Amino acid sequence: MSYYSIDAILTDAQKIPCTFSLPIPHLGHLDDNPGGDIPAHVPLPLPLYLATLLAIQRLAPTAPPLVSIDLPDSLGPRVLNALKADPRTVDLRGLERGFYEGAGRVLELLEDEGEGVGECVGDAFKIRAAEIADHARNTSRGGMAGGEGEGFLKGLEEWERQLFRAAHDSSKAVRMWMGEVKKKK
Repeated sequence: MSYYSIDAILTDAQKIPCTFSLPIPHLGHLDDNPGGDIPAHVPLPLPLYLATLLAIQRLAPTAPPLVSIDLPDSLGPRVLNALKADPRTVDLRGLERGFYEGAGRVLELLEDEGEGVGECVGDAFKIRAAEIADHARNTSRGGMAGGEGEGFLKGLEEWERQLFRAAHDSSKAVRMWMGEVKKKK
């Protein structure tokens, strides 16, 4: 995580489902129970930065971690099935502002559970990246009609928006360079 990155800060603040493996005294305020305790095996959404710290903490070398992290809804079976079917139709921004960054952070913490999920998210990114590059090239030539481009951009999450900007600017720069080359001839 970059200390000065707003996207990284927002990703760390996203809540993910966790389950405490032990009873935790005096932290009931996390579960709307001020002054109380958190009983063992209670599911509770925690910010990613806190869940990360608690997931790696152990009271003894052989003890389980204080918290086990569960897959968030944005990486649940419904979303994964939709990504496998046609990743271009899934509104990732509606699921999570920084979908890929959040998925990467959660999958780092889930060792065995996240294996198939990571592949699915990676494959979806590859397919969506090709679509994004195509739209970026055609946008600059006036290839998208009216609100089509705006609707397309609304469904992109932050990394995809950055990719779109870079592809659009690159395409524009290449066309300008080609125009200069043609003028010299």
